[in-house]
Amino acid sequence: MANAQRLMQKPNYLVGMSYLLLTSLFKEWNVLSAPLIINTLLVWVWARMSSLNNTQKAMGMLFNIGIAIGISTFFYFPSIAFAALIILGLVLIRPFKLSEWLIALFGIIAPYYFLLSYLFLTDKWKGYKFPGVAFSLPRFYESRWALSAIIIVLFVSLVGFFFIRKNFLRQLVQTRNSWNLVFLYFFVAVSIPFINATSSFAYWILCAIPLSAFVGSAFLYPERRWFPQFLHWLMVAFVIAFSYFVK
Repeated sequence: MANAQRLMQKPNYLVGMSYLLLTSLFKEWNVLSAPLIINTLLVWVWARMSSLNNTQKAMGMLFNIGIAIGISTFFYFPSIAFAALIILGLVLIRPFKLSEWLIALFGIIAPYYFLLSYLFLTDKWKGYKFPGVAFSLPRFYESRWALSAIIIVLFVSLVGFFFIRKNFLRQLVQTRNSWNLVFLYFFVAVSIPFINATSSFAYWILCAIPLSAFVGSAFLYPERRWFPQFLHWLMVAFVIAFSYFVK
């Protein structure tokens, strides 16, 4: 999908490789969890949002995007914050049309319409508790291994961000819009743990998708090839050591 949106100067699979590396750095990220499942849906949401540049009839696509976000909330309700990605994305890449905004909203509501209809028809309405969000300050109870991994990820991501900004104005308008959606994705994902009552590092995996794009850029753009190779093998070595020593 990154290649289809032409995020980088030439096709590669560095973003996918970076995603595998990032999700292997933390024990909470390399197990099957609700946020990990949501990531799969949200990758598709980001790709469809980026494709809206070239679509004249976007109503059906926006409805499907809304349904994907609505289904995501079944696994982890605070992911409703990604509705902001639709709103900000539409502001960024398309002229304002109220009908498009409404159809995206209807898409988000649609899964709940069918769920509540089923509960009503089966007379289970009274026993259903509607999920909600709780504003809280995330707390970290991480080991030195996890803190070291965070430092590595932040450093490599900043390197990638530097090269993204350096090459940003040389790219096509569509590609720049796709990168802007990546940045919006990152800011929304960072906000998710702040609207969750449970302090768990597992929920930060929602940041892994945009971070993978940053890390992939850090592997591609440096002219001195030893530098990205050093970063890559540093992360690989850390994953191996982490998997061996941390149980």
